[in-house]
Amino acid sequence: MKDITPELLKELAVSFEKDPSARVLQGALAKTDMSKLSCTPDGSSKLAGAFTYEVKTHGITAQEMSGRCWMFAALNILREKVAAKINVEEFELSQNYLTFYDKLEKANNFLQMCIDHADEPVKGQLMQYVLRGMSDGGYWCPAADLIEKYGILPKSYFPETFQSGHTLGYINTINRLLRKDAMELRELVAEGKDPYVRKGEMMAEIYKAECIAFGQPPKVFDFSWKDKDGAFHEDRGLTPQKFYEKYGDFAVREYAAVINEPLPGRPLDRPITFHGIENMVGRNMTALNVSQEALEDLCLEMLKNGESIWFACDAGAYLARKDGIWDPESVTGDELLGGFSTTMEKGKALLYSQSSANHAMLLTGVHLDENGKPDRWKIENSWGKDVGKAGYFVCSEAYFRRFVYEAAIHKKYFSEEQLSFLEKEPVEINAWDEDL
Repeated sequence: MKDITPELLKELAVSFEKDPSARVLQGALAKTDMSKLSCTPDGSSKLAGAFTYEVKTHGITAQEMSGRCWMFAALNILREKVAAKINVEEFELSQNYLTFYDKLEKANNFLQMCIDHADEPVKGQLMQYVLRGMSDGGYWCPAADLIEKYGILPKSYFPETFQSGHTLGYINTINRLLRKDAMELRELVAEGKDPYVRKGEMMAEIYKAECIAFGQPPKVFDFSWKDKDGAFHEDRGLTPQKFYEKYGDFAVREYAAVINEPLPGRPLDRPITFHGIENMVGRNMTALNVSQEALEDLCLEMLKNGESIWFACDAGAYLARKDGIWDPESVTGDELLGGFSTTMEKGKALLYSQSSANHAMLLTGVHLDENGKPDRWKIENSWGKDVGKAGYFVCSEAYFRRFVYEAAIHKKYFSEEQLSFLEKEPVEINAWDEDL
């Protein structure tokens, strides 16, 4: 069969009309959102209850209409360190501050990649990847790079703007500018001219646009607060870098990105690396590819020790947003459209673009079954308090094994053998094949 013929259409129609359950589903879906029908109470009830190990956190944050989940998750880990050190009940770090420098670094990296690869064909795969432009997206490595380079500061000293929480308009406009800049830089290189004077002018345009959209970040500030005992404190003349060093109590370089991506060309127990748009100039994203069991064991050890975990997963898979659940058994969207199966092995789902690490959050708890094995995980999300259980979610073990791809693990939890894996020569992959 090559074409859709009248005979084939007749056969398809007869097949549909013979299935009475399809008619029922057709009626149900005609006036109801699929997401409201897909979560089964019997399945979700199995995920209810307390957690064997749980890390207390300082509440839910909201990334609004932006893709900064990876940044929010990283800053929420740091928030706990700062809040404990200054002895306060409520505290939040400025996401807008890192947003400013994230966009600035991505623009600089974009322009530099255009210069470095000016000889690549514009319709080649590399340049087509570059010309996608910047996005809000990122992973653990760029979050660590930004924190280490620029520091952090309390949210009250550089709050959100409408544009930082609703980034689509800004990103679309700047990407149009960057593509024009790419054309100019490539033409300068082709003519044998120095592109860097013009690149500096381009960066000045980007910086001004960012100040307009997000505000100009403070260079120095005076930090004053009252602790939960009512005592007043003040620390004058801090830079964001000094604030991070003094109050962060969190060495980002002591954490390593660990992934489970069973794909061809990505051997286990070996670092995987690439340089993509999300990077800073001169920095690669690197992660240690391990087995699913090793990834899970490392996460479990951190939670047992009272440490929440930055992790990345496929947030679109088997999600009941309102109920705060990720679970293949509880969320049955496939069955609503006739009962077909979309199940694929983890590696093949990545290979065929059915799944990807598209959202980052914090693991803050785990429940162990009678055999001491995880059966559900507690998650702190950054979608605000109006979804899930006041902003907190739960995922099943079945979901964790299939759709959790990355976690940032403190190196003290690595075995000696795993530490030795970090020293191996990294396997370099194409930037357009990224999923780290």
